[in-house]
Amino acid sequence: MDKVGDALEEVLSKALSQRTITVGVYEAAKLLNVDPDNVVLCLLAADEDDDRDVALQIHFTLIQAFCCENDINILRVSNPGRLAELLLLETDASPAASEGAEQPPDLHCVLVTNPHSSQWKDPALSQLICFCRESRYMDQWVPVINLPER
Repeated sequence: MDKVGDALEEVLSKALSQRTITVGVYEAAKLLNVDPDNVVLCLLAADEDDDRDVALQIHFTLIQAFCCENDINILRVSNPGRLAELLLLETDASPAASEGAEQPPDLHCVLVTNPHSSQWKDPALSQLICFCRESRYMDQWVPVINLPER
């Protein structure tokens, strides 16, 4: 399982550098509506407090259904704090992020898109896709992973 977490970190790092990442429930829903064919991975992140948020759970259910319908791989991240560290390290360095950023970004849903066919040759992404496929074979449609702490 740690290898899957490491692969996810690598995929997120590459997606950030290539600007092929969409962060936020509403932004993800907009992208899924416009261009679902280029989405290769959907991450849903929530902690215990978020599990009691009915509106967020409804959004998750709708996103999961859409992803299943469109053959988009889904992972549930059990430690959103670590996901925030991975994603915010890059955005905090940008000048736009420091200007008037009053509210932290919504990290409950993260999409990774595939702009180039060469990304399919990425071993980390291939490992995640295989993990999702194997989980579906075991009737676990939204596998939960834990990102390794650093």
